[in-house]
Amino acid sequence: MEELLKLSERFNFEIPPVGIKYTNFEPRGISRLQKKMDFCEMLKEAQSGVSFFCDVSNFTCIGPIILGMRERDHIFERGLVGPRLGIFKEERANRRIYQYLPRIPKESVKYVVFCPVSYANFEPDIVVFVLTVEQTEIMLRAKSYATGEMWTAKGTPVATCAWLFVYPYLTGEINFTISGLGFGMKARKLFPEGRILFSVPWDKLPQIIENLKIMEWVPESFVIGPEGHKSKVRKIVETLTKETERGKRYEEESSGSEQK
Repeated sequence: MEELLKLSERFNFEIPPVGIKYTNFEPRGISRLQKKMDFCEMLKEAQSGVSFFCDVSNFTCIGPIILGMRERDHIFERGLVGPRLGIFKEERANRRIYQYLPRIPKESVKYVVFCPVSYANFEPDIVVFVLTVEQTEIMLRAKSYATGEMWTAKGTPVATCAWLFVYPYLTGEINFTISGLGFGMKARKLFPEGRILFSVPWDKLPQIIENLKIMEWVPESFVIGPEGHKSKVRKIVETLTKETERGKRYEEESSGSEQK
């Protein structure tokens, strides 16, 4: 967490990152949320500098369903709501999303803790960032820097909270979306348009943090312009080609000497 705070200062985030923790025991040293809110609104609440925990009684949306706190809501899962909001053409299209919407197993979570990272005295399960495109590029490069692993983004037009708050927790995979893409979040006007909502699970945080500490945040190619970048690539390729040719000649000469 200390390393994460240092990096947060270097990023100078416009909106502070928030840690989320799922637990079965009532948290100590933190206040219960004293109002009812939608799941995505809780993120906004914590970004204002408020730390709190909540349970099923605090939600006014499908949050408890994807958290496994409550049985399925058949009004939603029959696909009745989406077409009436103009999100889907027909009920069958709306129903389709529920076959792959991520959900925490039933009754495995009782409380959810939200806390700005700068205040957190616990290790979060998920850290949610609101990033610019430039900051997102740095974070995604940090994900792949030491491993070369690919990145993907998954989501649906609705239930963005499931993809940001639950999918990374269940899979261990980073996930992200663009503010304004999720229907409910856009309708609630929670975040500035064009920002990247970037969710990192606990087991990916150390990898991201370590790579951010050692890699170049702004590579030279980003500042020397298109022609400068092309020229740099050509020089690298020319150098590597010469080195490869020298290596081949050395192997041929060594092979010839052995045959004699």
